[in-house]
Amino acid sequence: MAGCGSWLFSLTVFAVSLLGAKAEIKLTIPVGRLFTYELLRETFQNDFEPLSKLYAGRLYDDPMIFKCNQQNFPDLPEWLRFTQRHPYDNGFLYGTPMSQGKSIIEVYAVNKRSYETTRQIFVIKVVAEKMLPFQAEFFIKLREIEKVLPSAVQGEIKQDLQKLWDTEALEMINITNALDRGGRVPLPLAGHFEGVYVKVGSEQYFSDCLMKTLAAEHGKQCTAGAKVKVPGGCNFCSIPSNCISWCKIELFDLSKQEPAPPAPTMGSGIMDIGVDFDPPESPPSRDYFPDYMVTVIVPLILAIVLCLLLAYIMFGRREGVAKRDARTNHIQLYHHHTIHGNTDELRNMAGNRGASLPLSTLPMFNSRTGESAPPLQSDSPSIPLIMAQHDPYSDTLPRK
Repeated sequence: MAGCGSWLFSLTVFAVSLLGAKAEIKLTIPVGRLFTYELLRETFQNDFEPLSKLYAGRLYDDPMIFKCNQQNFPDLPEWLRFTQRHPYDNGFLYGTPMSQGKSIIEVYAVNKRSYETTRQIFVIKVVAEKMLPFQAEFFIKLREIEKVLPSAVQGEIKQDLQKLWDTEALEMINITNALDRGGRVPLPLAGHFEGVYVKVGSEQYFSDCLMKTLAAEHGKQCTAGAKVKVPGGCNFCSIPSNCISWCKIELFDLSKQEPAPPAPTMGSGIMDIGVDFDPPESPPSRDYFPDYMVTVIVPLILAIVLCLLLAYIMFGRREGVAKRDARTNHIQLYHHHTIHGNTDELRNMAGNRGASLPLSTLPMFNSRTGESAPPLQSDSPSIPLIMAQHDPYSDTLPRK
C-alpha cells in the first residue's frame, strides 16, 4: 500500500508539473457573455518549486500577487477586469466583451516569500453571438465580487434567478462590483459588504414576478424607503447571502430597440458642375465685455479701494499716534526730572551736616513734654551697661 501511495503521489506531481503556469492557454468566448477565469495559486506554485522539493513532500503555500496586462500594453482591455483581495487568495479575470476580437493577456505571478516571478499567457478570442433580447440586472447586497466569481457560487445564484424568471434558459451576462458603479466603501466590520450587480439574459420574456417590479405601487414603496413586500410566491432565495434587493431590479427589453442608423456614405469630394458652394453660417458673435467687467474690472476696483483704505490707516492716522507718543514721552521725562531733583535735594541735605538736628532725631527725647536729657558722654569709659533703671523724665517717681 505504501508503494502504491508513493506511485500515486509521483503521478500527481507529474500531472501538476505538466499543467504548470508557463503553458499558453487559449480561450474562446461569445460576445455579450460573462467571462470568468480563476488564477489558482497552486498552479503557479508548481513553477516556483523544483521537482526535487515536490518529490520530497516539502510543499509550500506562498503568498502571491498577480499583475495582469494586455501584451504590449500597460493595462488590460477595456472590457476585462482583475481582482485579488489578499495575497493568499486566488485572482480572477472577469468581464463581458461587447465586440469581436482577439486579446493576448500576460499574467505575472510574484512569490512574496522568495520574490520569484513566473508568467502565464492567455489568448482570448471573442466570437460573434446573438445578443439575448431580454435582460435583467439584480443587486445582491450581502456579497463581494471575489465571493461571487467562483463557478459554484454563480451556479447557486443562477438557480435562484431561474426560478424567479421561470425558465431554465438563463445565462450570465455580467457581474459588476458596486464600487465600480459609484457605491460607498463599507465599514471594515462584520456584516458590511460592498454589494454586487448581477446581470442575466434569456430568450424568454420576463416572468410575472419580474413584471410586478414595474408596478406603480412597487415604485412608491421603494421611493418612500419602507420595507418592500416581496410579491407572493416570488421569493426564491435558497441562501440568505444570495438574496436580491427588490428595489434595485432593472429590466431591459432589447427586442424593442431601434436599429442603428446606417453609416454615412463618403462622397468623392468633388462638387458637381453648376452647384454653388454654400458654407454653413458662422455662429453669432458674442459680446465678452460683461465677462471682462466681472472678471477684471470689479476685482481691480476692489483692490484699489483696499489699497486706499490701507494707505489711510498707515499714514492718515499717524498724527494721533504721534500725539499719544509725545504725551507718553513727556510724562517719562517729567518723572525722570523729579527723580533727579529729589536726588539733588538728598545730596544737599547730606552735605549740610552742620545744621541743628530736629528734636525728633535727638536721643532721649520726650515726645509729650518736649524735654531732652543731657547727651551722654561717649568719651567716658564708665558708661554703665544699664543706663537707667527708670525713665528720668517720667511723671512718677520710683519707690524707695
